[in-house]
Amino acid sequence: MKLELFKTFWGFEGGPDEAAPLVRAAGFDGIEAPVPEGEARRDAFAASIETHHLPFIAEITTAGSYVPDRSATPEAHLLDLETKIAWAKPLQPRFFNVMAGCDAWPLATQINFFARAVDIAERHDVVCSFETHRGRSFFNPWVTRDVARAVPALRLTCDFSHWVNVCERLLESEWETLLELAPHAHHVHGRIGYPQGPQVPHPAAPEYAECLASHQRMWEALWSSQIARGYTVTTMTPEFGPDGYLHTLPFTNAPVADLWEVNTWMGHEERRHIADFLSERQAA
Repeated sequence: MKLELFKTFWGFEGGPDEAAPLVRAAGFDGIEAPVPEGEARRDAFAASIETHHLPFIAEITTAGSYVPDRSATPEAHLLDLETKIAWAKPLQPRFFNVMAGCDAWPLATQINFFARAVDIAERHDVVCSFETHRGRSFFNPWVTRDVARAVPALRLTCDFSHWVNVCERLLESEWETLLELAPHAHHVHGRIGYPQGPQVPHPAAPEYAECLASHQRMWEALWSSQIARGYTVTTMTPEFGPDGYLHTLPFTNAPVADLWEVNTWMGHEERRHIADFLSERQAA
């Protein structure tokens, strides 16, 4: 199985023209980015990714940005999802990474919502991979598990850093739940969380080695499931980002690390990691 790495546009000020040389220099494979609003901007974006031969994962947030509009109804979220799928289909994304729903909805509403969201993706003949994310429906392992039990066709983008933060612990204690969800895993956001936050200052720092190893064990469980399901390619977007995630120094607000360097390190580490993982499987 091959690992393909995608550069996140979260915190990146440029477009595909500016991203392409960074992607190539880092040995990444493509980009993950929101779909631009406005037909002219989308046309320019499409032309740019075609010129640079950049595989593209389209990012969708329903009814708001990363945090949803608390007053938006499930109907509003579904309408936004379908509208943004229609916007992006001409750009021929590999698939859609979707931050959907709201953490405050009751379980019955969550199940109905995702059953309908999966139907929308099937009707448009696209793949939607729904992200585990604070503030959204899949903000913890147990709601996600219960929805997945009721919606077998559900595909997940697994960003376990959010769950580590929400649960205030590394997730070995939830291993059975993670294994139950592994058959739904489609994509990974490669960020390392710790019990008091969704992003360590730097994943190479020795004081966070246990957190890195914990996330890597979980990713191995997902890769094992994907291999069993016939995946020949697995995708990851190293997604260390700004907006309060990146640690800064008091008073100066100076960042403690360079985000692209951190994401590049994470990508290179996972190339090494998956090579070791596959070699060990072959030797077993």
